[in-house]
Amino acid sequence: MSHLSQRPEKPVVGLPLPHESAGLHVTGAALYTDDLVHRTKDVLHAYPVQVMKAHGTITALRTGPALDVPGVVRVLTGADVPGVNDAGMKHDEPLFPDTVMFHGHAVAWVLAETLEAARLGAAAVEVELDEKPSVITLQEAMAAGSFHGARPVMESGDVDAGFEDSAHVFTGEFHFSDQEHFYLETHAALAHVDENRQMFVQSSTQHPSETQEIVAHVLGLHSHEVTVQCLRMGGGFGGKEMQPHGFAAVAALGARLTGRPVRVRLSRTQDLTMSGKRHGFHATWRIGFDDEGRIQALEATLTADGGWSLDLSEPVVARALCHIDNTYWIPNARVTGRIARTNKVSNTAFRGFGGPQGMLVIEDIMGRCAPLLGLDPMELRERNFYRQGHSTPYGQRVLHPERISAVWREVQGDARVADRKAAIAAFNAAHPHTKRALAVTGIKFGISFNLTAFNQAGALVLVYKDGSVLINHGGTEMGQGLHTKMLQVAATTLGIPLHKVRLAPTRTDKVPNTSATAASAGADLNGAAVKNACEQIRERLLQVAGTQLGANASDVRIVGGVARAVGGEEELAWDDLVRTAYFQRVQLSAAGFYRTEGLHWDAKVFQGSPFKYFSYGAAAAEVEVDGFTGAYRIRRVDIVHDVGDSLSPMIDIGQVEGGFVQGAGWLTLEDLRWDAGDGPNRGRLLTQAASTYKLPSFSEMPEEFNVRLLENATEEGAVYGSKAVGEPPLMLAFAVREALRQAAAAFGPEGVCVELASPATPEAVYWAVESARGGGAAYGEQPRGERARGRQTDGAQADGAQTDGKPADGEQADGEQADGGGAAGAGASALSNA
Repeated sequence: MSHLSQRPEKPVVGLPLPHESAGLHVTGAALYTDDLVHRTKDVLHAYPVQVMKAHGTITALRTGPALDVPGVVRVLTGADVPGVNDAGMKHDEPLFPDTVMFHGHAVAWVLAETLEAARLGAAAVEVELDEKPSVITLQEAMAAGSFHGARPVMESGDVDAGFEDSAHVFTGEFHFSDQEHFYLETHAALAHVDENRQMFVQSSTQHPSETQEIVAHVLGLHSHEVTVQCLRMGGGFGGKEMQPHGFAAVAALGARLTGRPVRVRLSRTQDLTMSGKRHGFHATWRIGFDDEGRIQALEATLTADGGWSLDLSEPVVARALCHIDNTYWIPNARVTGRIARTNKVSNTAFRGFGGPQGMLVIEDIMGRCAPLLGLDPMELRERNFYRQGHSTPYGQRVLHPERISAVWREVQGDARVADRKAAIAAFNAAHPHTKRALAVTGIKFGISFNLTAFNQAGALVLVYKDGSVLINHGGTEMGQGLHTKMLQVAATTLGIPLHKVRLAPTRTDKVPNTSATAASAGADLNGAAVKNACEQIRERLLQVAGTQLGANASDVRIVGGVARAVGGEEELAWDDLVRTAYFQRVQLSAAGFYRTEGLHWDAKVFQGSPFKYFSYGAAAAEVEVDGFTGAYRIRRVDIVHDVGDSLSPMIDIGQVEGGFVQGAGWLTLEDLRWDAGDGPNRGRLLTQAASTYKLPSFSEMPEEFNVRLLENATEEGAVYGSKAVGEPPLMLAFAVREALRQAAAAFGPEGVCVELASPATPEAVYWAVESARGGGAAYGEQPRGERARGRQTDGAQADGAQTDGKPADGEQADGEQADGGGAAGAGASALSNA
């Protein structure tokens, strides 16, 4: 076992402990960024001047009327920026733009004594706009050739030969929706300047170092003149990886110009209309199978809706390409990625970071093609699992592929799949208007940042004379339990009780140049850095203890806060050991560092090993669908998930549950709608609140929900044998969508192929049921010579899709539908069998 993964005697890691701030959360005592306003004197409140048009050039910006509003102190514009007027890492996001690029784009900010005064001042600012044509939907962007950024191509094997060798070839396309982060805490920042003109920014950010960098270059400062702190976040999910920087820069600019603290805190509607989402995608694909249903070749083009600027769209698309294989070996593949430029908010990181989009494409393909191949979907999936010796299309060897089969078998056993499928068949035979289905899906998700340089972390550990320990690390806490795990890692490494250790807020002046808390790598990177720092201190203390105990340092163990020599009787308490070390002038602090080894990636040829390891999991979901309305309920979910040797099992199980529910929301409920008509509100987000954007609640939770972590799953080369947990569980929700597809198909004849929108709202499920009743996409094979020309099916498409040449009631005609929102264009489109 590797040094990094080996656990000592009586470790604190592995214990099922509650979240370190759970008590503060439930009592309301936990402080978030905006809570600090009430502890700060003379705060000014910032309010955005939003332009409610999708695209246009600003011809006049009159701020004078705002200054006449009582309480308004200043209006910030581009002319006030002493440094670089840009809030993005790609230098394509002006903080104060001259051109409006999306509906609700902020072009100036008003500072006032109260939030209400700032709001009234923002309303008084006069903006004249030369309105320009806008591109709103992904389909419009593709038709207009509106793209930006890189266009990666992932290729392996001989795709043409693979299709020639295929007994069955199918083609199709799929358009699926974006998703709103809807964290509980909206974007917030509080900035003030000290007596040395140093800038201190409190920010709700997943990436304090990058917030520091953006604030510095907007203000024309060096990074050491800016300190960013993140106490904690009320959720992030990737939405606070890049997007907070501009809001922090506005607060910092206001503080620098006025000399007073400045607060930026978005309302829920502002947050929804001004910040990016998960990327909606469009996919076209062609896949070949042999006579036994094994994949021979895949060709696909994935198009992401990037919005108005690049943000993180390029690495999101890259990760989507790297995950289109999911758990399946594809010997011959050619997959192209591209980024559409639309006049909408700039889409950004979201839990899974493109991985869910790529994996959804192949799972949709498997679900659609299984009936056409005459195979049970579970059987088709299992036949194509990675085996020992297989590599991904981008050239990385898949280690531990046996875990794909292990979680698959175990979840079937836990869920009693065989018995329940028989019971479901009997139920369906007896109920013509209600159908049930049980689906099982698996996941394989790569852990590490796409950009190799981000796979590093630092930590600062301080041991005080009384034996207490303070940890500083570069990760941020957004409710996911990272701080809890870091406390357990430190206590385990030092060999002391957990109560001896405290964790400080994340600050850029304690640990520099940190990576974002993202890519599910927070515990891997920061845990290894904390462990490294603690090991340095422990090694020094072992030397002291050896002298005190009359033994070699290598024979001394510190367990439970007591140092003993192996085989010896004498003990030395931790507090006494630390005090002795201090008087011997032994250093009691250490800076730890970790870099992930074994990574290499060539983005130009899209080949290499970008991931440290893969996380695996499987879910079995049973649903029941009403044939009259498409309404459904999730009856039961069983999950077996691989987190290696868990650092904190209670935290990890909570992450699996939460990730699954968020994934189910994306795939079945969360329906973003945009006004794509030609009226005055073109480009407006129509779902601007929880009243119009449906989130998962208790009524959508599985009636029976069982989660278990895979046992005996030590991950070599990771901190204490653990694995990441943040993102992978989200994709376990594929099982719910596939169960809904199968339940809809049960309303039709045997072997019917059903296309299903994403999100699979009740409306979408209803149209899938109607398609099944009409025979769906059940048709025979075409001769090989006719493969070049695909044939569309007659089946209904998605929520609101056409079924008889006319739009469904309440839906818009082609070209006017909401982009990616579950309307006509949001679901699966025609499937061809060439």
